Amino acid sequence: MSGGLDVLALKKDDVTKMLAAGTHVGAGNCHFQMLGYVFKNRHDMCVIDIKKTWEKLLLAARVIASIENPADVCVISSRNFGQRAVLKFASHTGATPIAGRFTPGTFTNQIQAAFREPRLLVVTDPRADHQAIVESSYVNIPVISFCNTDSPTKYVDIAIPCNINTINSVGLMWWLLAREVKRMRGDISRITEWEIMPDLYFYREETKEEEEEATVPDVQPAADTYNAAPAVPDGFAAIEPAATAEPVSMLAPNSTFPAKEEWVATETTTAGADWGADGNADWGASDTVVDWAA
Repeated sequence: MSGGLDVLALKKDDVTKMLAAGTHVGAGNCHFQMLGYVFKNRHDMCVIDIKKTWEKLLLAARVIASIENPADVCVISSRNFGQRAVLKFASHTGATPIAGRFTPGTFTNQIQAAFREPRLLVVTDPRADHQAIVESSYVNIPVISFCNTDSPTKYVDIAIPCNINTINSVGLMWWLLAREVKRMRGDISRITEWEIMPDLYFYREETKEEEEEATVPDVQPAADTYNAAPAVPDGFAAIEPAATAEPVSMLAPNSTFPAKEEWVATETTTAGADWGADGNADWGASDTVVDWAA
């Protein structure tokens, strides 16, 4: 697909990256439809032609760049090696990622909430992602796939020959594909190097992250530094706040109402009087007889 143009030709730096990642290392067996991409056969493996890998990579990048809406490109990886690469590819190119288990009926069952209608499908492994490839054949969706020498190519329209069994090879191929797509769209220039490193697309195991966290020592502050008073610089004495006098209370204004009368009892002559005196008096006695019947 380079057409003999120097701009699209395979660069020395890209060849070095592909050889260092082991992209050319194929499987021991070879599928009959992948024989055209094998450069040499060995007793334990097949060597993939890197030049043909680059040509098919450019073809796939042109197909992806021709999609008007980037979200109509669906990238899938059910294997752990390609999940991080798929997510990074989607973030850089605007594609729709499906990382992890592919739900059956995503392309055919319109009832479920995860139903999608993409225009193009890009998968990492045709054997692991066979469910998505089969469903795409039902609804006439073209498929681009990274294929090893022993991978089945049924329902695959564009097969990119490479090693899909190692972490570095899978991450590098997704990085190269994302870079070529952005270059063909005009987002980045071919003169300058892309600032995104290929390591960002590589899968990282959890055990390695835990080991890196364990190697970092936890620095604990000294115990006496929590309640320590702030130090006063030399030549400056601690300034104590001056005691402030209490505010003088305001006097109440003179009232215009008349003075209240004091209800205190005054001394009288009867102060010493004995109310119980004249105890012999008969209160019910009467000298006159009253005739109540009259």
